[in-house]
Amino acid sequence: MTNGSTACSPSPERRALAAQRRARPAWRHALVAAGLCAWAATAAAHKSSDAYLVLQPTEGGTQLRWDIALRDLDAALPTLDADNDRQLTWREVRQAWPAIDAYALPRLQVAGCQWQLQGHALERRSDGAYAVLQATAPCQVTATTPMVYRLLAEVDPTHRGIAKLVAADGSATPRLLDPTAPEAAAGQGSDAAADAPPTEHGAFIAEGVHHIVTGYDHLLFLLCLILPAVLRRTPGQPPGWAPVANWRQAALPVAGVVTLFTLAHSITLALAALKLVSLPSWFIEPAIAVTIGIAAIDNLRPIFGHRRGLITFLFGLIHGFGFAGVLGELQLPPAQFGWALLQFNLGLELGQLAIIAAVVPLLYALRRAALYVPAVLRGGSAAAFGMAAWWLVQRTALS
Repeated sequence: MTNGSTACSPSPERRALAAQRRARPAWRHALVAAGLCAWAATAAAHKSSDAYLVLQPTEGGTQLRWDIALRDLDAALPTLDADNDRQLTWREVRQAWPAIDAYALPRLQVAGCQWQLQGHALERRSDGAYAVLQATAPCQVTATTPMVYRLLAEVDPTHRGIAKLVAADGSATPRLLDPTAPEAAAGQGSDAAADAPPTEHGAFIAEGVHHIVTGYDHLLFLLCLILPAVLRRTPGQPPGWAPVANWRQAALPVAGVVTLFTLAHSITLALAALKLVSLPSWFIEPAIAVTIGIAAIDNLRPIFGHRRGLITFLFGLIHGFGFAGVLGELQLPPAQFGWALLQFNLGLELGQLAIIAAVVPLLYALRRAALYVPAVLRGGSAAAFGMAAWWLVQRTALS
């Protein structure tokens, strides 16, 4: 009996080796958790950068209105904040108009146009204050006029210019201007291009992918929904977590989240395109932060229960309005707005699927790690809640 018991009992060396093997995934997952925290810290400092341009015909030429965020100009022009107190005043901006003009105007080249500055203005939007440059040129700009746009190329490669080109008959054509590939945004100048829908070449699909990849708030919300997908709740007080047994048990919750989120985006797309519902940015942006915080709380202490799918759908509607706001500044006719937004939303979903395809297999492979629940699920959700609270404060202050 004693020999049999001794034979079945693992030696101290084997127990130590087994403990090391169990610890390795935990260390790896601790690194993953640290990476998520580092990503969140980076996200706090980044905000999507867009400038808005309107070009419309006037008697004998074209009129330009160009709205540029002061936060972007501050990054490109260190002298804009003259006293270095990290607070721009109207006086500092007025004194810096010559420097702003000298920086911005050469970075917009439109074939056949030499811009003559006509005036300035300041405008406060939901996401901050914007400098407005007003100029004219004795030229005619059409939907296929070549353009070269390099604003902020050396400072922020994620920046985009969103332009509306108004024709003599009042129709409008949207165009996306990428400073990292300025010639690609110039159009083809062919008759086919002139007769085609303005977004036929897929620029707004690419912009949708770009927006979801750089939309850290949307990604953080999606991550909060996905983190528990490789786990199942276990009964008890309080309920616990256990890793799913196979890939299918993880794939079903992920598919449900993606489907509901996508369906919500599509409904928001239709409502926005048909102008049936319009929600202001001062409401949508803080509301997105709230959805992240609530999703994080549900991971820490279940509050949704079987209603998690419904909540995901409702919150997806809010995020969809946030996506729609990117093109709302163009004020396009409904048909053109719907066509551009349709492509933009398709790009969002393609980018979302690419991110899920990269993240979910990693979470599945690490689901059995000892630190997954305490460090990744709970620690990551707590970090997401803190980030959401910070964004809520920022966005409420801007409204």
